Amino acid sequence: MKFFSLRGVIYALVIVLGLLSAVPNVLPTSLQQRLPQWYTQNQLALGLDLQGGSHLLLSADTQPLLDKTFNDMKESLLSDLRKAGIHYQVKSAKQHTLVLSFHGASAQRQQMWDVISAYRYDTNGQPQYTVAENGEGYTVSLTEAYETRLVADALDRSVEVVRRRLDETGLVEPSVSRQGNDGVLVQMPGVTDPSRIRELLGTTAQMQFHWVAEAGEKVATVTIPDSNNTRQYRLEKRVAMEGEHIKDAQLAFDPNTGNPVVNFKLDSVGGRIFADMTRSHIGETLAVVLDNKVITAPVIRSVIGASGGEISGQFTASEARDLALMLRAGALPVPLTVIEERTVGPDLGSDAIKMGLITGLIGAALVLAFMVTLYRRWGLIACLSLSINMGLVFGILSLFGATLTLPGIAGIILTLGMAVDANILINERIKEESRKGRGAGAAISAGFNKAWATILDSSLTTLIAVSLLFLFGSGPVKGFAITIGIGLFTSMFTAIAVTKMLMQWLTRKREREALQFPGVAWINELGRKRVNFLRGRMIGLTVSAVLSVASVFLFFTPGLHYGVDFTGGTLVEVNASDVSLDNLRTALANEGVTDASIQAFGENGDYLIRVPSVELSDPTEQAAAQSQQVALVKGAVTSLDDNASFPRVDMVGAKVSDGFADASILAILIAGGGILLYLWVRFESHFALAATATIALDLTKTIGFFAVTGLEFNLTAVAALLALIGYSINDKVVVFDRIREGFRMSPDKPIEDVLNSSISATLTRTLFTSVTTMLALLPMGLAGGASVASFALPMLFGIIIGTSSSIFIASPILFYLGKRREKNGLKQIRPTAEEVRMSLAHIP
Repeated sequence: MKFFSLRGVIYALVIVLGLLSAVPNVLPTSLQQRLPQWYTQNQLALGLDLQGGSHLLLSADTQPLLDKTFNDMKESLLSDLRKAGIHYQVKSAKQHTLVLSFHGASAQRQQMWDVISAYRYDTNGQPQYTVAENGEGYTVSLTEAYETRLVADALDRSVEVVRRRLDETGLVEPSVSRQGNDGVLVQMPGVTDPSRIRELLGTTAQMQFHWVAEAGEKVATVTIPDSNNTRQYRLEKRVAMEGEHIKDAQLAFDPNTGNPVVNFKLDSVGGRIFADMTRSHIGETLAVVLDNKVITAPVIRSVIGASGGEISGQFTASEARDLALMLRAGALPVPLTVIEERTVGPDLGSDAIKMGLITGLIGAALVLAFMVTLYRRWGLIACLSLSINMGLVFGILSLFGATLTLPGIAGIILTLGMAVDANILINERIKEESRKGRGAGAAISAGFNKAWATILDSSLTTLIAVSLLFLFGSGPVKGFAITIGIGLFTSMFTAIAVTKMLMQWLTRKREREALQFPGVAWINELGRKRVNFLRGRMIGLTVSAVLSVASVFLFFTPGLHYGVDFTGGTLVEVNASDVSLDNLRTALANEGVTDASIQAFGENGDYLIRVPSVELSDPTEQAAAQSQQVALVKGAVTSLDDNASFPRVDMVGAKVSDGFADASILAILIAGGGILLYLWVRFESHFALAATATIALDLTKTIGFFAVTGLEFNLTAVAALLALIGYSINDKVVVFDRIREGFRMSPDKPIEDVLNSSISATLTRTLFTSVTTMLALLPMGLAGGASVASFALPMLFGIIIGTSSSIFIASPILFYLGKRREKNGLKQIRPTAEEVRMSLAHIP
């Protein structure tokens, strides 16, 4: 009892702390003002799909940075060799590798090595370049480690520059973070038209000052056009001063012409440099170069110091203001190109919140009512456990500062349905132990012990699929994975900390009495009946194979309705009540958008317009072309209806869509491999093969469902497939765990008898879990709208397929594999450690 009390205190403390972490999410504003700020700020943030806003994914072009680093090293090294009087020849300088041949006296060869070796490491002792002899001289190459450090540093600095630029615009709480190896993710709540932000972030703002080369002057030069591409300037290649010394820049107006200009001030170092160089070049022309374009080239009339100067050009006031902003925020170390853009209007976000809340509450109410109907007072305990489980999920998400998205709400609803499985397993196991005549205490203890191994196996296999969602997913899909993952751990915890503890507490004075499970009479008898499920094994396998083969054909013809996540391109959701489909098509054609597909949906005047991806080799030009597509579509719609709204805009480049496709295929393959390996270790090879083959059949049928229904196949659909893998394997593990137990208890019993009795024993749990998960998802599938249709509907279909395959497909496959194993003289399961120890003890 002391141990029981100690556990109870610890469990209660964890639960109270978890629930307190969730409370700030539901506190009224008036009460929040009276509580400490550190506590009230512990809340879930709403994703852009729930509050409205824009999401930009920018890709960094790091090749120019690496090229410049290599060229700077090359020029510096060759200069050092010349200063040392060493004769050499450059054999080649490409792909970040410099090949030099030595042509001096043999005594100088060591001196050449010493000069080159000075470039091998940076000031911190980190390797920069490899140096190797090549027979004639030396080969100097940029190391991969140095490239990685350069790129990482450039991306970190890019994030800071982007954040400063957004702060200068006055945006409220923008989120800027690194994404992958070369991406920067920008999320801007409340921004429904990110066109200006896109231009600000897509401009590198690398400013340099070059002297204009005089005619006949023998210096290294470069030719750079002006901003309008109407004139070419011949400039000295040497940079007179970098723009990094500009400490302030402001919009102003020329007092003589009234044209917008940018006044800038320099820091102390830049002031000295600028004063020195202008003092010695009075009367010469200084070109101001911004991103390889000459924006102005004034003649220097006097010495200019730290007070700075004026940048004039053919600016509008808006362009001059943005230029000043970018100069204040600093230049990007690498060019950034928008490769993905998603915008959600505030009305669509509020509708999503309302939909998620209503469907989630309805689903939860249906699940709780079902549990009470099944188990009465024990069902009430399960309901309390589930409620605490949901509170802990919200508490942990709040503690981590997670962002709640629409897929995250779907994950919470699915977590509720799957968390019921642990409680059903426990109740069914306790019910079985009670039927054997055990008292309440013994039945609860034995039931929990037997259910726990199954709960652990099923949770871990589901966790494999969910972890891959997190690793290979992006944005909202990761949020879905985190929610499911946390839900798996909290459901295991509440099964022990709430369900078991409450059952033991309620029966503490009646431990020797038999437990009663009133429930529904015919349901209670369901698990006692023994049915020969394997009798129709050939029919089941044949029907499954035919449906899977048909689904494969449907995958190719007519194929899946891929979303822009996989095809690339632009999707614009339009709400224009007074516009007909024909008029909209005509208006788009007049704007030059002839390859758009238009789909009417929802209420009258709701359309989805899809424009294929623009295939251009230059990513910057491609991003600009896609942005122009969005502008043309919006222009065509507003020409027909000035009050038209655009609740959602998605723009995905080819690079992103290709990455999504590769990551999705890889995630599904690794999920299958991971589950196969886990079951191979925990069970036996034929168990693992049977489960994996059945999962493959389930997936093909679900893909066929997408092809038949025409549902959009997007990232949410991939999340559904991976969630389905986790759910379906969870179902198989429960059945297989009972089969393994049957083989251990009756090793000489025929395989078909063990399989039939095991399926019958777990039938109520299999059906109940499927029903509760369907009840949790059904409201979202029926009323969730297009945003979650690609998740909820396939999951509902997959639950039906997964449940039936656990009974009619997985077990027959296991039967045939078991027969083959039996023929080879192998046992169906490996002996336990205890069995091995006992057998060794009997050896004389």
